[in-house]
Amino acid sequence: MTAQGAAPEARSGRGRPTRWQSWLRLARRIRVPLGFLVAALYLFELGRHAPRTAAVVWSLALVLPGLWLRGYASGYVKKNRELTTAGPYAFTRNPLYLGSMLMAVGFAVALLNWLVAAVLACGFALVYIPVIAAEEHSLRAQFPGFAAYSRAVPRFIPRLTPAHFPAETPVDAPVAATAAAVPQGFSLALYLQHREYNAAIGTTLLYLCLLLLRPALAAIGFRAQ
Repeated sequence: MTAQGAAPEARSGRGRPTRWQSWLRLARRIRVPLGFLVAALYLFELGRHAPRTAAVVWSLALVLPGLWLRGYASGYVKKNRELTTAGPYAFTRNPLYLGSMLMAVGFAVALLNWLVAAVLACGFALVYIPVIAAEEHSLRAQFPGFAAYSRAVPRFIPRLTPAHFPAETPVDAPVAATAAAVPQGFSLALYLQHREYNAAIGTTLLYLCLLLLRPALAAIGFRAQ
């Protein structure tokens, strides 16, 4: 899971990456350029078609919960130190990805553009499906308790009640000796360490574009549909 952080790359055979790690490398390579392409397409389509006020308002019902979920999850995850099973991780194994998906769907709703929606869906499939598979493979090898955790907590769609694990469940066996030094519960320090505030900044800028881009273009004489 992105939230958990992948372990050092597992390898098979004569030093060659496993299939999962190859997928992960490819997804990481295309994630940033794909993000820029999607953002450029979004702004281009926004310049061509005026967003509907009602759609922008309704989009908040998806974007704000997604933004909150990402921020909440980032305050729990301890990358490569512990298998996080508390907070949102007791409901879904991938709260960060789920939050990102909610935000993406919300912004697609705000623009009501099928091309943007299709590109966002393809981007998620190309990036997140292989990344989730690769990181689960890595976590399973790194943490003995991951198998029990994955049986109790869904990969994506949250369960209705939090999963509870008995104290003897070795969900964080690799760091048992240092677990006491790791903050329990939501940690603002972890939120800041993961720089999750960038998601809030990006969301604010995108909504400003939804509200102000077309008036700004009109002011400089640009004619759109």
